[in-house]
This record gives sequence, structure tokens and C-alpha cells, in this order.
Amino acid sequence: MARLVSDLQHKWDRIYSQREAADPKPAAMLSQYSHLLPKQGRALDLACGVGGNTFFLAQRGLTVDAWDISPVAISQIDQRKGPADNIRTSVVNINDGVFAKNYYDIVTVSYFLDRQHIDDIITTLKPQGLLFYQTFTREKAQPGGPSNPDFLLKKGELLSLFSQLTPIIYHEEGLIGDASKGLRNEAILIAQKPAMLKPPLN
Repeated sequence: MARLVSDLQHKWDRIYSQREAADPKPAAMLSQYSHLLPKQGRALDLACGVGGNTFFLAQRGLTVDAWDISPVAISQIDQRKGPADNIRTSVVNINDGVFAKNYYDIVTVSYFLDRQHIDDIITTLKPQGLLFYQTFTREKAQPGGPSNPDFLLKKGELLSLFSQLTPIIYHEEGLIGDASKGLRNEAILIAQKPAMLKPPLN
């Protein structure tokens, strides 16, 4: 397992080192639905990359924990954030049991899928907390994204993975209509943790 984590870290370090240092942009789930965010609270940007979601949340008054496996990505956030005191960065291996219970008002995940940590994400949300999740689907209108199906969502899968949460927004256009337009190859889920969790679907 340690070797796998090391290989994964090196892979993403290399990717982030080679990318141009443009200002990071938030995922569509945040830019399109920012009106659903609270005016204050604690947020987790999981697998944060270079911090597009992190900076977007911090600019709206939230205190953000930015986690990524890549020290290079975290270093780039640290360089950009300057003296901002509402962004806390950490190089994190999520397999180390790092999720606090009922801790975050907001959790964001974009372009990352590890199904074994779905329960951790649900657990770390506070009751009434919001999940913003966006990642790639197996149904592709155009080439792009991962090719490994382990990192791609089946149709409607986000809804079933987070069936314990109450869906607020679900967006998956698939191949319907003019596939050259709209948000294709991806699914978006915004969902709220209820005060009392319902049992997961079998």
C-alpha cells in the first residue's frame, strides 16, 4: 500500500509540476450553484489539486481545509494564498483515517473518485451540511477524462453512492440532444446530510 501511495503521489507531483501556473478555477458545481453556500462555516476541499474550489470557498467567507496527496499541489496553493488565514493546507493520504465526525459544513470533491471513502465523506459532514461533488462519467460525449472505469461513474451512480443524503441538485446530461453543448462527460451532485441519516441502499 505504501508503494502504491508513493507512486500516486509522484504521478500527481509530476502532473502539477508540468502545468502552467494559471489562476485555478472552481468546478461548475460551485460556480453555478454558489447561492447554496452558507455565508460562513468550515469546508473541506478533498483532493483539492491547485485549489480552484479552495480559493472560491475562502473568498466567500468559509474556513477551508485543502487536502491533497501531492506536495507540489499544496505548495502551489500556499504560494498563492499569501497571508490568508482561512485556508489550511495539508498533504494528506486519506487512507490514514483522517476524517473527523460531523465536522464540516461543506465538503467539495471534484475530479476524484475513490468509492471506499464514500462513508468517510458522509460521516465528516455535519448534520445539514452540504456535499458538492463533480466528476467524470463512463458515458462520454467527447474524448477526455480517465479511461480506467474505476475512476468513472456509471449512470446515476452518484445518487446511489450518496443515497443517505438528500439530493438538492443532480446534473448528468449524458448523450441527450446536441452532445457538443452543455456539461458532458461529467455528473454533478449537491446533497444535504439530514439530521438523522437514513440507512444506505443495498
